Formats: sequence, structure tokens, C-alpha cells
Amino acid sequence: MEKPHVDFGLKLVGGDLMAIPGLYGFVQDIIKDQVANLYLWPKYLEVPILDDSRMAIKKPVGMLKVTIVNCKNLRKADLMGKSDPYVKMSLGEGTLSKKTQKKMSTLNPEWNETHSLLVQDPSSQALELQVYDWEKVSSHDLLGVQMIQLSSLTPDDWQTHTLNLRKNMDDNDPSNQKPRGQITLNTLYTPFKDEEVIPEEEENEAPPEGTPVGGGCLIVFVHEAEDLEGKHHCNPYVKILYKGHEYKTKAIKKNRDPKWTDGRFEIMCPEAPENDRIKIEVWSKGSSMGLHRHEPLGYVDISLADVVSNKRLNQEYQLIDSRNGKVLVELQWLSG
Repeated sequence: MEKPHVDFGLKLVGGDLMAIPGLYGFVQDIIKDQVANLYLWPKYLEVPILDDSRMAIKKPVGMLKVTIVNCKNLRKADLMGKSDPYVKMSLGEGTLSKKTQKKMSTLNPEWNETHSLLVQDPSSQALELQVYDWEKVSSHDLLGVQMIQLSSLTPDDWQTHTLNLRKNMDDNDPSNQKPRGQITLNTLYTPFKDEEVIPEEEENEAPPEGTPVGGGCLIVFVHEAEDLEGKHHCNPYVKILYKGHEYKTKAIKKNRDPKWTDGRFEIMCPEAPENDRIKIEVWSKGSSMGLHRHEPLGYVDISLADVVSNKRLNQEYQLIDSRNGKVLVELQWLSG
């Protein structure tokens, strides 16, 4: 933090001008002041942190299982008088969404697919359902929507819903009177258990019906990476591999120090993964017409034993097969 000392001499006709009394110190002060004007002095940035009361709202308090059974009499969206429907579901803006598989050329699709969503506030959140017609080239057409308030669900109890699809959720819109078909689904809301010591006389009490005994949700956050190097390009994205399933982020163009905004993934586990490992790979995505379309930038293999025992792990890892690359990963385990 001190101004640098620059030692120098100035000779003229065999004599050193800096030997003149007082001149050397005078010139030194001028040099130090001029160099100091070129400094980029350290600065600090104040970042407000949410207080505990607001942070508590974001903590997941339960799990919602949704089984999309079928749809009936959907609107015709294709030229051939059919649709290629799929269902998208979420618990509101800012939460992760799930999708069913698309069913080709049908107005009465059958799915019987079950998906799981983390619940943060059952008193205010709602299950939002959107039925789309899949299109290969153009944007997907919205066939209808519906919504179920989580406050209307009975915890630990499977419930069946058959709902008329609407154009939107505006009760005053007359277009909602036009038939758009029906959707049938089953829901099960299971609150997470409080982390409290169970009295000895209740240790053998059976858990509530529907509680995923020994299971829960593994949340993976891949926040950022640094010092990534690619041989031909560096457009990094993350690939997460766990028990045959694959999860990906979007690629960030031309960035050696990426920060992923979509690096959060929820993995439902039927039992605690204390003996499992999860692999996180960083790749670079090239152009679709290039010779080197995908290039590995490094990977890390993480044991989940500490995550299960400590509930949370936030750590920076040195990437294997990378010279200097690192990745910041946060893992959370929410037991059922």
C-alpha cells in the first residue's frame, strides 16, 4: 500500500546531477505523486444480506408429488386436426418447472407420469399447470391452463383433480367460456419433518402415511467456475451425472469465469444417498457446424456421505483434467 520507491541516477558530462543537495528527494516526491495518480486504489462494495425472517420464507418446507394422468378433448392445434400435447408444471415464478413427455397426434393423451416439486410456502403458493402443443420449428402453442392452491390440499393424502382447462386465469375474460378440454391429475403434499429430538417414548412411533422414510431431496447448486481453458473454444456449461440421470445448464459464450443462473437442480431420492457419488462435468459448447462441437474442460467426483450427515456442503473444487480450473458447488440434503 506504500508508494513505490524508484531509484535512479541522472548523469550529465560525467557528473551525477542527483548529487546536488535536495534535488534527489525533490525529484523522488514528484515521481511518487505522478505514479500514485495511476493507481487503482482498493474499493469495497456493500451487499445487503436478507435478514433471517426473509430467508426463512425461502427454505423448503415440504414436497409436492404430482401425477399427470391424462387430458381429454384438447383443442386442435395442428393442420391435421390433432395436437402434440405436453404438460408443464411449477409452483410459481422463480421456481423450477417440470414437464411431461410429449404425446404425438392426439387430443386425448395419457401420461400417468409423476413429478416432484419443492414447496416453500403452502399458504401462498399454487400449482400452475400449462398444457402446450409441441412444435418442432415455431413456438409451442398454449392449449390451456389451470391452477390448484396448495392451501386447499390435505397433507399426506393423495387427492384426484379433474379440471376444465382455461385460456387464462382471468375470471372476467369471456374467452374462458370456450371449451378447451379437461386435465386429470393426482397430488400428494408431504411436509418435511421438523429437525427436533424425538422423546424416548415416541421413538418407535410410525411416521405419517406417505412420508418418504429414509428418502428426501438432494439439491445441487453449481454457482460458478474460474480459470477454465479450452483448446478450441470456451463456452462453458455444466453436466451433472447421478444414477443414470443427466442434468445440464445452458452454455455461456466466451467466458473463462462463468456464473450460471440456471445451475440449481432438485433430485428426488427414495433413500439417503450416503453411499453414493455425484459427478459434475464442465464442458464447452462449440458451433453446430464446427469440427469440435463439445470439448471437456474438467470434472469433479463428489461423495455424498458428508452432505447427508451435515445437511449442507459448500465447497470449491479443483477440476480434474484441467490445469487451473475450479468450480464452486453447493449441496443440500432435505430428508423426508
